[in-house]
Amino acid sequence: MARNTAKAPHEPATVTVKGRDMRLRTVGFVLVAALAVWFIAANTGSVTVRLWIPTVTLPLWTVLTVTLLVGVALGLVLARR
Repeated sequence: MARNTAKAPHEPATVTVKGRDMRLRTVGFVLVAALAVWFIAANTGSVTVRLWIPTVTLPLWTVLTVTLLVGVALGLVLARR
């Protein structure tokens, strides 16, 4: 007897990876996170950043990481509203 593999219209889209069903949203998130980590790791030079009054010199990867974390935090706050 054949199994009914049709999905209900309200279920999220999935893709099978190594025998496991994964949501496309999860796959997209993993790809974007991997690209962000690669981009941060590839940018290691020092930059001068002007905060309102002080000017600081930091490694670019630090600036990118802080920017990414602030963006994630803001996204989470706005998603809960």
